[in-house]
Amino acid sequence: MAGAEGTVDDDSLYVLTAALLTPAQFPSVLGDDYPAACQALHLEPYAEGYGLVLGQDSDGARWTVVVDDVSLVAVAIASWDCGMDYDLSPDESSVVAALPGWPLALAVAAPGVPEPHDPDQEEGDRPPLAPPDTEGWGPAQRRLGADEVALQWAQWRSGIDDAEALVSDNTSEQERRQPRGGVRRALEEARAYVESAPPPGRVRSSFAPGGARTLRADGPGWSLVARTDDIAFVLLDEEPGQVVPVGRGPELPALLEALEKVAVHPS
Repeated sequence: MAGAEGTVDDDSLYVLTAALLTPAQFPSVLGDDYPAACQALHLEPYAEGYGLVLGQDSDGARWTVVVDDVSLVAVAIASWDCGMDYDLSPDESSVVAALPGWPLALAVAAPGVPEPHDPDQEEGDRPPLAPPDTEGWGPAQRRLGADEVALQWAQWRSGIDDAEALVSDNTSEQERRQPRGGVRRALEEARAYVESAPPPGRVRSSFAPGGARTLRADGPGWSLVARTDDIAFVLLDEEPGQVVPVGRGPELPALLEALEKVAVHPS
């Protein structure tokens, strides 16, 4: 595949996986919003978005091929998720860039080729892409944690007894549990998104059972996952590994309804 940046021989690129990079769907490990995720890959945050094809060449070198045919990549991902085979072979005209390295951590490799490694660099080349460091707690790990809560909502929700005291959106935490000023700050910043539009992808909405929506909002140091008909969970950089439930209260339903209106929805 030949691109605006870098070149990969079409016959030697073994596709391992793919991802969408759009305002509504992007690897949140890369950033709090779509422009930040694009910046991590040195791409312009075009509204139409991109598809990311991650693979190896015949020498085993890691490559990320960026294409503007988002629909093609979306179909491939949907097919793979259903256990169906799909030959993802983007047309050369759709290739925006061929970037060395992978921006995401992969535990697989193409069969019959050398172990994954970064391509050889020449002087002046941009450093190969590499996954964000998630070994220690920080923004990338916090966002991955929020992804897991959204994916396993039923499991996380089942561990919350509504009869137990939760951190409520209008109740002093001192009356409930240890103070968590970060939770209040996250809710206040989320409310500010309703008044002033945040960067694209900072608030996203996706399908949830029963006609509800799953909301995902991120900000400096915090991530929020919620169901529009239920409670919310907040993760904070300042509280490693903690997932804090936020009860409905009188204000949370209105906040979630307002966030749903400003959220980016998958097309």
